[in-house]
Amino acid sequence: MFKTIGAYVGNYKKQAILSPVAIVGEVAMEVLIPYIMSLIIDNGIKEGRVGYVAGMGGLMVLMSVCSLFFGALAARMSAVAAMGFAKNLRSALFRKVQDFSFANVDKFSTASLTTRLTTDVTNIQNAFMMLIRGAVRSPIMLISASIAAVKINPRLSTVFLFAVPILGFTVFFIISKAHPRFESMLRKYDDMNAKVQENLIGIRVVKAFAREDYEKKKFSENTQSVKLAQFLAEKLIIMNMPIMQLVMYGSITAILWFGGNMAFNGTLETGQLSSFISYVAQILSSLMMLSMLFILFVISR
Repeated sequence: MFKTIGAYVGNYKKQAILSPVAIVGEVAMEVLIPYIMSLIIDNGIKEGRVGYVAGMGGLMVLMSVCSLFFGALAARMSAVAAMGFAKNLRSALFRKVQDFSFANVDKFSTASLTTRLTTDVTNIQNAFMMLIRGAVRSPIMLISASIAAVKINPRLSTVFLFAVPILGFTVFFIISKAHPRFESMLRKYDDMNAKVQENLIGIRVVKAFAREDYEKKKFSENTQSVKLAQFLAEKLIIMNMPIMQLVMYGSITAILWFGGNMAFNGTLETGQLSSFISYVAQILSSLMMLSMLFILFVISR
């Protein structure tokens, strides 16, 4: 499947390759910035070395600008690649549909083919854009920040042993339940498109036999059905964010508690605690992004 879909990247391969490369540069800067911040606190502010603080602060500003540049470049390249990919894919689908026999069209239905050429391609476009951005950024950020956090304090890193399984179970549960609901929702879309098509083709007949009120009622029922199906699917998806936020801030609270005691006892520097919290935020935000990616891939599937 990936080989088949990937063939339609076409002339946008350069942008599709440059986007992950730029993402690597952005992540490298973001992971290094908390480390520089810890050096400023522990070696500069704590010892009153103004020159050191100014020099390292300038380095942080430079790294932030580089991160911004790489991030903007990756966003542009991924958007261009995804739009071009969707253009090629939609064009290929349209040409394929033109070759269909009447039996093929009856099998899929015009409404379903319309959905495939519009909504489905848009979902695949969004998934492709996240694939060359988020699917590259999140694992690299997760691994880099985890290594940095463990290097700072292995004992404090045991908080992740409780957070990661909860996040993993949440993602698995949502993915396993979401796909059937989205399939049902897209079938409702097909029914709604079919009703719109019937009304547009037979508008003169509807007016001639004074069937406007009946057709309005039928269309209202179709839209209500789509609304309920989408509500049922999205209701499950939106559970992801509050659970992720709960785990994220619970982890930060635990780290502040245990890390604060370590800093008070002198086994952990203040700057190290500050950078550790930054790495925790990066780790958990990466996990949140990965969970959203899996959900987006389920929708596009």
